[in-house]
Amino acid sequence: MIERVVPETVARAEAFDDALPGLPDPRELALLRGQPEAIVRRFAAARSCAHHCLDQLAVPPGPLLRTPDGGPKWPPGVVGSITHCAGYRGAVAARAGRWAALGVDAEPALPLPTGVLDLVTTAPERRMVAGLSRRSPEVPWDRLLFSAKESVYKAWHPATGRWIGTRAIEVTLTADGLLTALVRPERTQPPRARGRSAATGDGVPRPRGGAYPYRGRWHSGDGLLLTAVAVPGVETVGRPDPRPTARLSV
Repeated sequence: MIERVVPETVARAEAFDDALPGLPDPRELALLRGQPEAIVRRFAAARSCAHHCLDQLAVPPGPLLRTPDGGPKWPPGVVGSITHCAGYRGAVAARAGRWAALGVDAEPALPLPTGVLDLVTTAPERRMVAGLSRRSPEVPWDRLLFSAKESVYKAWHPATGRWIGTRAIEVTLTADGLLTALVRPERTQPPRARGRSAATGDGVPRPRGGAYPYRGRWHSGDGLLLTAVAVPGVETVGRPDPRPTARLSV
């Protein structure tokens, strides 16, 4: 499933349960000391997917710990993203020279709770969701939009160390599986108590008219929604992605 939303040159791995191919690294499990078993197993399965990605990149083995912000601390020279939801765990990773930032998010293919859409979207986005819902009512477009914003944030935050709200991310979805987004960070300010992690800014797209453009894909199938964005690195800029457009599958 995950191969439908990321470029061919991105390492990816996924699992639909918490069965592990081997014992998890105890240094990673220490991050969840005292947590319920179900959370530990979900975490371990998602980390296992991430390690499979790193194996594809021939990265030496080692624990995948956390940044001060709580995200995965990828090895030097590697970017990636991890996601999990009910019935799904997945990860993507790439060498930073080829892809400067990655974001992936999985959600159950269910509508958002009542009232959430108004909190996380702009008026144009709500009009877009209404139009797409009339055209393809089998897709929960509201949650798909939310997932797309999550994917963009997962690419944005590790590169900048800057928190932004969901309304600072303007998403456009198409019925044939494409998504684009514009990040307008001036629309929100980080909470005073929230610190910033060390970040170089190298994984941020070149701004256009004060906004930062992101491109990606989405897929719906088997009761799941999956979205992903990828920011080209210096080795990829200008090269076309040979992968065909992801298609609606419900």
